[in-house]
Amino acid sequence: MTMLTSLDHAAVLVFALTGALAASRSQLDIVGFIFIACLTAVGGGTVRDTILNREVFWVANPVILAVATLAAIVVFFTAHLLESRYRALLWFDAFALAVAVPAGVAVALAEGQGWPVVLVMGMITGCMGGLMRDVVCNEVPLVLKQGELYVTCAFAGAMGAVVAGWAGLGQGPALMICAGLVLGLRAGSLGLGWRLPVYRSTPPKPGAPKR
Repeated sequence: MTMLTSLDHAAVLVFALTGALAASRSQLDIVGFIFIACLTAVGGGTVRDTILNREVFWVANPVILAVATLAAIVVFFTAHLLESRYRALLWFDAFALAVAVPAGVAVALAEGQGWPVVLVMGMITGCMGGLMRDVVCNEVPLVLKQGELYVTCAFAGAMGAVVAGWAGLGQGPALMICAGLVLGLRAGSLGLGWRLPVYRSTPPKPGAPKR
C-alpha cells in the first residue's frame, strides 16, 4: 500500500466516524448513518480529485466505501456509550483533519502541481468533507465557528509541508510536519481555547447616518 493510499484510507476511516457521530446527534436511522459517514469520508477527496482531473480515489478503489460503511455501523450501535458525542466528534475531526490535509498535499505533489495548488488541495481535502457533513446535518459548520482555528490549521499544515520541501526535506518528513502542525493547532483551539480575532462592527456615532 502506497503512502497516498494509506493516507486516504486513514482519513476516510476517521472522517467516517465523525459523520456517523453527527448522524447520531441528528437521530438518523442506519441508512442515514451510512450516507452521512460516506459523504464526510469521501467529500474532500472527491472535490480534490475532480479539480485535479484525476480518477476519483473511491471510484478507483470502492473498498473505501466499505470502510466508511463499517465505521457507520459500528458507531450506530456504540454511540450511546460515549459521555459526550459532540466532544468525541470534535477530537475525531481534529485527527481526521491532521490526516486528510497531508493526503491532499501528497496528491497535489504527486501530480506535479505548484505550491499554490498544493496549499489549496490540502485545505480542500481536509475541510470539504466536514463542511458537507455539517451542512447536511443542519449544524453550524466547524470551518465557520467564530474565531476557531480550523481552516487556519489546514493552511498552516499545508504551508509547513511546502516550506519543508523548499528546505530540501523528503516527502515523508514534510508530511509529518504538516500533520503535526494541523493537529497541534487544532488541539490548541479545542483544549486551550486558541482563537483568531473576529470582526466586530462598531456602533455608529450619535447622529451619524445609518449604512
